[in-house]
Amino acid sequence: MGFALCIRRSASSLASVCGRVARAQAVSVIVNRASLVPKPSLLYPFVSRGFPYSTATERLKSNQTLLQVIDSEINVSIADDHDVEDETIASSDFPFKIEDNPGLRTVTLTREYNGEQIKVEVSMPGLAMDENEDDVDDDEDGGDGRHEKANETSIPLVVTVTKKSGLSLEFSCTAFPGEVVIDGLSVNRPENSSEEQLAYDGPDFQELDENMRKSFHKFLETRGIKASTTDFLYEYMMKKDSREYLLWLKKLKNFVQE
Repeated sequence: MGFALCIRRSASSLASVCGRVARAQAVSVIVNRASLVPKPSLLYPFVSRGFPYSTATERLKSNQTLLQVIDSEINVSIADDHDVEDETIASSDFPFKIEDNPGLRTVTLTREYNGEQIKVEVSMPGLAMDENEDDVDDDEDGGDGRHEKANETSIPLVVTVTKKSGLSLEFSCTAFPGEVVIDGLSVNRPENSSEEQLAYDGPDFQELDENMRKSFHKFLETRGIKASTTDFLYEYMMKKDSREYLLWLKKLKNFVQE
C-alpha cells in the first residue's frame, strides 16, 4: 500500500517536471522565432536616411565638375578677348557711331549724311548659304558671284536710309571679305497702315538692270557701306561674339553656383 502511494507521488512529480520542461522549451522556440523576424523600426529609418544622402552627394559632385569645366572655358575666353573700342575711335575711315549693347546679337551703326539719317543693323558673322545651290550651274551664277560665295563667312546687314520727310529706303545686304552684296531693297513710307503689309516691294534685286544695280552699290558706298567698313565690322563682330560668349559663361556659372 505504501509502496503504491510512493509510486503515484513519484509519477506525479515526474509529470509536473516534464510539463515545466516542455513549457520552457515552447517559450524558448517562440522567443527564438521572434528574434528572426526583422524589426521595421530598425530597418526602414536606415533606408530612408541613405537615399537622400546619396542623391545630394551625386548632385554636388556633378555641379563641381561642371563648374570646373566652365571656369576653364572662362579662362580661355578671357585670354582670347580683345577690346576694339580704341580701334573704332582711331579709324578715320569709319564714319559710323557704334551702339553695342551687351547680351544682344546685333550692333547698330548710325550717322547723318547730307540731311539723311543712316542706320545699319549688323548681325553676328555666319555662313552665307545658297538656297538654290542645286539649281545653279557653276558657270551660271547671275553675274554677281553669289553662287561662288556660298558657304563663305559673311555678315548680314540691314541698311536704312531715311529722308527728312520720313520716307526711307531699306537694303538687305550680305557683307563678304572685300565686297558687299545687295540682296534686296524696299521703299518704306513713314505712315503705318494695314495696307503696308501687302505693299509691292519691287522686283528681285538681281532682276534689275545691271546699270541700276551698280548705281545702288555706288549709292551705298557714298554713304559709308563699302568694303573697308564691312571688313572692319567683320573683325569687330568676331570679337563681340567672343565677349558675348564670355558673358554667357559667367551667367551660366552663377546659375550653377546658386
